[in-house]
Amino acid sequence: MTEAQKNTIEIKEKEKNFVSAVIYVYNDAQRVRDFLLKINAVLSENFDHYQIICVNDASDDGSIEAIRETAKTITGTVINVVNMSFYQGVELSMNAGIDISIGDFVFEFDKMATDYDLSLIMAVYHRSLTGFDIVNAAPQKCGRKTSKLFYTVFNRYSHSPHPLRTENFRVLSRRAINRVHSMSKTIPYRKAVYANCGLKIDTIEYDNDLSSTREYDKETRHQRKEMAADSLILYTNVAYRASLLAAVFMMVATLGIGIYTLACFFTDQVISGYTSTMMVIVFGFFGVFAILAVVIKYLSMLIDLVFSKQKYTIESVETMSE
Repeated sequence: MTEAQKNTIEIKEKEKNFVSAVIYVYNDAQRVRDFLLKINAVLSENFDHYQIICVNDASDDGSIEAIRETAKTITGTVINVVNMSFYQGVELSMNAGIDISIGDFVFEFDKMATDYDLSLIMAVYHRSLTGFDIVNAAPQKCGRKTSKLFYTVFNRYSHSPHPLRTENFRVLSRRAINRVHSMSKTIPYRKAVYANCGLKIDTIEYDNDLSSTREYDKETRHQRKEMAADSLILYTNVAYRASLLAAVFMMVATLGIGIYTLACFFTDQVISGYTSTMMVIVFGFFGVFAILAVVIKYLSMLIDLVFSKQKYTIESVETMSE
């Protein structure tokens, strides 16, 4: 068999589905070039047609220049860059990238930590072809205790058919994307919506290296904390349970001091329970304010989701291709 015949067979064996790869970029100038080259190598080797979408979340470290320089070295590939107007976090930024994707299947790369063998990308894709609309790649080890705590609480009180966990990337079918968009105009937490979209989901675990885990900066940590709090209120009943517990405690404490007062009255004893009375008052006000705080948080989220919160704000979209 000649070399030309081998090349012809190799081209015919490439996947015919059009795929999109959406990559979140925020101050990743040191890593974006290497990551783009790796992703492009995998996609060009296995697919006839694909696109790469980099969502630049208002990076200020030269990430956009690194993307432009890398795009010049990649031939035959369309690279789109979505420039967000200001820092909006991974959730809204990824939503923006997914909205302009046109692939039959869409890879979501929330982070650039390649603590896995690149063959895992195609393994996730091939698993989706067996009937799964969403397939996740999840590391076996999670280094952040806060993430473990969040997922433990979320899964305990959400009653989701698919428990959430730390994931590195995933692939979505076009049907999954359409389903999610039909469920909600605003998607504050994609993973929770995916888990409850009613389609088949699978997860491939891989042995990861914790040394490649990146520490988040202050702004990202704050944004992730806000997203975690909003997600617990939107998708779980943990806030309702906390409010109910506070209300029950207040009722029991009030009932107890009432019984104590009546007992003193009928036994002609002088009521000297000043301390206990003040404790009931203090805990009573605390419980009232705790419940009010939860109610106010609910109302503020409803206002944001229904009236004031936009899906996202894009400054521009650049197309880079040879």
